[in-house]
Amino acid sequence: MNSVERHQFILKYLHEKGSINVLDLCKELDVSSVTIRKDLKLLEEMQMLFRTHGGATLNNPYTSDRSVVEKEKMQSEEKAMIAVTAAKLVEANDSIIIASGTTVLAMARHIHPVESLTVVTSALNVAIELNRHQHVEILQLGGMIRTTSASVAGPYAERILEDFFCSKLFLGVDGIDPEFGLTTTNGQEAHLNRKMIEVSQKTIVLADSTKFGKRGFGRICGLDEIDEIITDKGIPQHMQSELESMGVKVTIV
Repeated sequence: MNSVERHQFILKYLHEKGSINVLDLCKELDVSSVTIRKDLKLLEEMQMLFRTHGGATLNNPYTSDRSVVEKEKMQSEEKAMIAVTAAKLVEANDSIIIASGTTVLAMARHIHPVESLTVVTSALNVAIELNRHQHVEILQLGGMIRTTSASVAGPYAERILEDFFCSKLFLGVDGIDPEFGLTTTNGQEAHLNRKMIEVSQKTIVLADSTKFGKRGFGRICGLDEIDEIITDKGIPQHMQSELESMGVKVTIV
């Protein structure tokens, strides 16, 4: 098979599957990984695909900042299932951190405590949602408000966190990449998220499967620094295997 035929095969496979793995291509085409990577690089230069860690995709792996209103409409069914599962992890008399994002906001809507619960959050919409419950004590972090995410970020919020330690952090992200780690579209928010991880016993990431293989502008941490990811059935199999090999629990809803 010559290079033109390989390129046609790769593009046909991508249009059928949406993404592809270098190792799978090597087996299918009986060529080296060096050859496949050259093929993918050339096809990317022709703007026919996007290269990712270990493969390629038809979707742009680099995330952009969108408003919370727009994000809520995307993968809403998957986010709802993730939210229900995550809410069940909240225990009586717990002290938790809920970061910003539409999936963690959906989770907040499914929290119905009958005993005391303390919630630290950077998200205004999460605080408003949980303020309806008499058993929830809310510590709203302060700082500059990001209108796109309806949340705060910056040194003031980070400073408040220095005085507390929580059992669990529920974290929403914009990108999950095996090489680059967890990311968000805003650098200040990424820095605040790192601080949240430092003051939490356990970090639980809520992310629908479209977030895998993508990168945002601000790096939060490496995948080895988190404990669990709750996602949907669309997660790539190789990504799930890689996460589990790192000791990260992957819960699929």
